[in-house]
Amino acid sequence: MVEKVLQLKCYCNEYPWGRQGSKSLSARLCSKTPGTDFKIDENSPYAEMWMGTYPELPSYVLETGEDLQDVLDKNSKELIGDGVIRKFNHTKLPYLPKVLSIAKALPLQLHPNKELAAKLHSRDPDQFTDPNHKPEIALALSDFEAFCGFKPLADIERLLQLPPLKAFLPEVKKPDFDDQVLKHVVKSMLKASEDAVKKTNDALLSLPKDDFGKDSYIPDLIPRLSEQYDETDNGTLVALITMNYLQLKPGQSIYIPADGIHAYLSGDIIECMARSNNVLNTGFCPRADRNSVDMFVSCLTFTPHDANEAILEPEKFKKSKNGKAQLFAPPLSEFSMWALDLSHGESETISVVAGPSVMVVTKGEGTLKAEGKEFKLSEGYIFFIGQGVETEFSATKGLQAYTAFVE
Repeated sequence: MVEKVLQLKCYCNEYPWGRQGSKSLSARLCSKTPGTDFKIDENSPYAEMWMGTYPELPSYVLETGEDLQDVLDKNSKELIGDGVIRKFNHTKLPYLPKVLSIAKALPLQLHPNKELAAKLHSRDPDQFTDPNHKPEIALALSDFEAFCGFKPLADIERLLQLPPLKAFLPEVKKPDFDDQVLKHVVKSMLKASEDAVKKTNDALLSLPKDDFGKDSYIPDLIPRLSEQYDETDNGTLVALITMNYLQLKPGQSIYIPADGIHAYLSGDIIECMARSNNVLNTGFCPRADRNSVDMFVSCLTFTPHDANEAILEPEKFKKSKNGKAQLFAPPLSEFSMWALDLSHGESETISVVAGPSVMVVTKGEGTLKAEGKEFKLSEGYIFFIGQGVETEFSATKGLQAYTAFVE
């Protein structure tokens, strides 16, 4: 008999943008997972706890210490299911969930689409470690700030009339400010010299705040971003002038399509993406770490083109019998996510999912009943749940859990 509910141990990585020591939710959750030898060093910036089977930071079965992928390979039919195996033609999880703890801006980035990812992987497998695309969602666990997609063209055009920014417009004026003009603007901002970036930022800071209209946050964020990276970092201009700046509350979510430009700025989030770790960076990072501006700009797509288009609204989750779980379903085949929020004494049953799931408990305590067994739930507990399993949840202390799944 194959065990279909497996408690996991996962690990947390360190990047300079992560939150320090126990201020990092990803580190705190990781340290509370039973059976891990993970200890928080208060001097280290903990960025991401990964849950899944990506080889860079794989999850292990708590009871046996086995790599989760090895268990899936041996029992793929029972745990993943024929339908999902046929759909993706492999026995790996097609998604990668993470908990991110962000103290300062992540690199200004996009993820190459499938066609480009395959080319880059064959050309440089050390940097581009798989041939897949990486659309993703970010679900806020705390107040969360992000730059995501481009502002409406009219808003960008209006800002570019400010004297310090006119230099980034094409010399030959086109009748319409369209995506091609925007592409030129982004490219010229990314290629601007350090001196030009610094002078532009200084000139913007000398303008009256009213000149920025509804984008009055720009002069507040210039010093903050300049302090985090450098006042000569090209990412500051691209993010502040051309991109949507979003402030999300816990429970809100955004969707980033493959090739969608973005940079997360602060907060704790659940992030889930198609199974890939490919990224093109071109700002908010040392120049040596940046990819070619020409390649970056050639990959840009222009969706979303409005802050509201980036928001991924929760839906009613039909498998949630008491309506206590919400569904976040991005427009892709690799995964969806459901979020459970139970008060003390409440319970919920989630009917059978026809594919594999990975769940993390981010708050509270309770129990999970499945396959005739009862499992304790507590902050930092992580479970793999195989296909075809009905799950019952009860909260003994306000319980929050997030589950990535595919069918």
